[in-house]
This record gives sequence, C-alpha cells and structure tokens, in this order.
Amino acid sequence: MKWKNPSELIARLNISPVLVDVGASGGPPEIWQRIGASSIYVGFDPDLREIKTIRDGAFRKSVIVNRAVAGSGANETVGFILTASPYCSSTLEPDAKSLADYFIAPFFDVDRKTTVPATTLDKALDDLGLPAAHWVKIDSQGTDLRIFMGLGSKLRDVLAADLESSLFNMYHDEDMFPETHRQMMENGFWLSDLNVVGAVRMRRKTRVALEARGFGSGAVHASIRTSPGWCEARYLRTIPSLEERHAPLADYALLWTFAMLTGQVGFALDLAIAAAERFGQNEESVALMHRRTTEAMRFGVVSRLWPIVRPLNSLVPGAVKRGIRQILSS
Repeated sequence: MKWKNPSELIARLNISPVLVDVGASGGPPEIWQRIGASSIYVGFDPDLREIKTIRDGAFRKSVIVNRAVAGSGANETVGFILTASPYCSSTLEPDAKSLADYFIAPFFDVDRKTTVPATTLDKALDDLGLPAAHWVKIDSQGTDLRIFMGLGSKLRDVLAADLESSLFNMYHDEDMFPETHRQMMENGFWLSDLNVVGAVRMRRKTRVALEARGFGSGAVHASIRTSPGWCEARYLRTIPSLEERHAPLADYALLWTFAMLTGQVGFALDLAIAAAERFGQNEESVALMHRRTTEAMRFGVVSRLWPIVRPLNSLVPGAVKRGIRQILSS
C-alpha cells in the first residue's frame, strides 16, 4: 500500500521522530524519506569519503557528526581502520584469514590506520540536546550491538532498530548475529524483517587466477551463487515492553507509524487495539490508527485480487461493482 500521508498521526500529536544513522556513508535509509519532513536526522561517520549530501528539506533538521561511535565506556578517541572500500572501514581489524575464503576480501584491504574522535550514542544525544532516539540504524562493520547497547537508559525509548551482523568473521572480535538477536529479544524487541546477504565463497588466489583469464567480477557473480554472509535485521519494539514502562500515547502512535511504513499492518492493528484499551477508543488519535490500519487491510485485499478481477472488469455489472465498493469501504 502506498500510504498517502505517513506523517498524519505524528503531525497530529506534534511528534518529531529522532532518526539516528550510524554509518551514514551510504546516505539516509530510503524508508525514512516518507517521514523526513517531520523528523530530526542525526548521521555519524568518521570516514567522509562516501558521505552523500542530504537534500535540502529532506528532514526537518539534519546533523552529520564526524565521529566514530563506540559502546559504553569508550575513550574520547578510537583507532579507525580505513579499508579499500569506505563501506568496510571499521574500528575493528579485518579478519584477513577468514576473509581470504571470500570473493569480497579485497574490499577489506587496509588502506591506512588513523585515530578519530569517538563518542557513544548516549553522550552524542545529550550533546545535541536530544532526549531520545526513536529509530536507530547502525552499520558500523562489526560493532552494531555494542553501539546500540551504549544507549544505556535511552535504549528503552527506541521503537525501531536496523542492525547488521555477520554470519562469519569479517573482523576480529565482532558482534555476530546469534548474540545480537538474543539481546534484542531480551530488551523488548521482535524481529520484523531479515535480509540475509551473501558473498561468493572463493579464495583470493582463485579470484586472481580467474581475472588473469579475463573473468571479471560481473562474470563471477553471474555464474556462481553466493553464500550467506551477514544479516540486515529490523526490530520493532513489542507491545508488552511499552506496557511495562507505561509508555505515553505518542510512543504507541510513533511505533504504529513505523509498523505501517514497514508493511507490518497486522502488528499495527495490534497497536491500535492496545492503544484503545489503554487510552480509550474514542481518543481521536487512537481512532485514526484503527481507521488507517483497516483501510490498509482492505487495500491489500483489493491489490491481491485485482490481477485476477481486472480481465473480467468489463463483464461485471455496474450495480455489482458499486456493491463491492460499498462492502470494502464499510
């Protein structure tokens, strides 16, 4: 469903979501664009080689912080390793032995090492005068979990989190997916989406031999399947965790907005019902949550049936069409 006005509810409640992007070299997540005009964007990345300019007006307010983000207890500076690909730069040393078995190994070749200013998410938010982060996306190359946990007491205010973690060792002492997933569930989140990304398992010397025979990267990827390498996981906060801390209506509304944006319409309806039980079904914002969710469900039914119905459209009497529209709009 192409939601016409995803900022409708948060505008009604005068909410400005704080969107935190750790590892901002690829630019803000596309999904944030639809609520950008109502949101505050905070991006972090010490490697500015691939920082993309944020379009004027894309967000209500935007800040890029040229610091590395580390877990709790971090020093004011931290060692940072710049790799051949800016997207692989990290505070962790690449695990050359493990990477040697994969086609992507050259991206992790160390260009140079440096020292950069560092902070934690908790301190950075305080320095910016922001009391909370509502949606956190972290792509730190190996330290996503420890950075997220560095939110400290502010962790409870996070309603959505996008984290990346490996299934094999790309860096020494990195945060792996099993532990990341366990801790996220223990902290009141559920797994909303999971994209398993792969890499061709091929030793570097084999790659060199193929390149010498004229096989480029494109040919390799076209002819060889990838193996699971890392997970891009999206987590949403659970309803019980909202209830446990007696969260305000604004949190229910914001989490509902995130659920709708990510296509979790069933969970959004759960939230609408939970909000009605907590704040009363006659509360205008609660009623809007329920109305927009049911509209999305009806649209989903129509969009799935339309490819079947469309060829028969001209054969259906007008009275029947009007009757169907009336049922769907009720």
